[in-house]
Amino acid sequence: MKVIEITYVALFAAVMGVLGLVPPIMLSFTPVPITLQTFGVILAGGLLGARLGATSQILFLVAVAAGLPLLSGGRGGLSVFAGPSAGYLISYPITAFCIGYLLSRLQPLKVQHIIFINLTVGILLIYAIGIPVQAFMMDIPVLAAVKLSLVYIPGDVIKAVLASLLVYKIRKNPFFSRSLATSYIHHASKNS
Repeated sequence: MKVIEITYVALFAAVMGVLGLVPPIMLSFTPVPITLQTFGVILAGGLLGARLGATSQILFLVAVAAGLPLLSGGRGGLSVFAGPSAGYLISYPITAFCIGYLLSRLQPLKVQHIIFINLTVGILLIYAIGIPVQAFMMDIPVLAAVKLSLVYIPGDVIKAVLASLLVYKIRKNPFFSRSLATSYIHHASKNS
């Protein structure tokens, strides 16, 4: 891994921690809070690509597991991986990888492509992993967990669209395209 790649991985792990400083919105009917950290997952995949995006999320989760209070609400430690939010957390590196992989395959990249991938693959993948684990941890039927999770959809759609616009703007920046984009596009083409 190049120094610039390590820097971006660490930067995005830190971005996830900063997004965790925003207080969560707790709901009375579910223990899974509304947070901004899914925004960071989508950004990591869209800007860093599959390998580096997933690596940044793994680094973030390792820091959380080590006890750093980086999750929204100041949560951290191994116990968060045994709670109702565990599936959502586990989905972070998988989602960042899938978003980055799919975006690297689309050339030329258009904003509507990014929005489509972030809404379909990004948000749905987080739900597909998070909801069954939430149902298991809360000992409720999966359909009940799906109904509980409907409240998250409007906010996640907004986060996905905003992240898509930001990814599109940043990837159009000449500095970005010379540094990181070239690196992960080269890595992707080398592995295909």
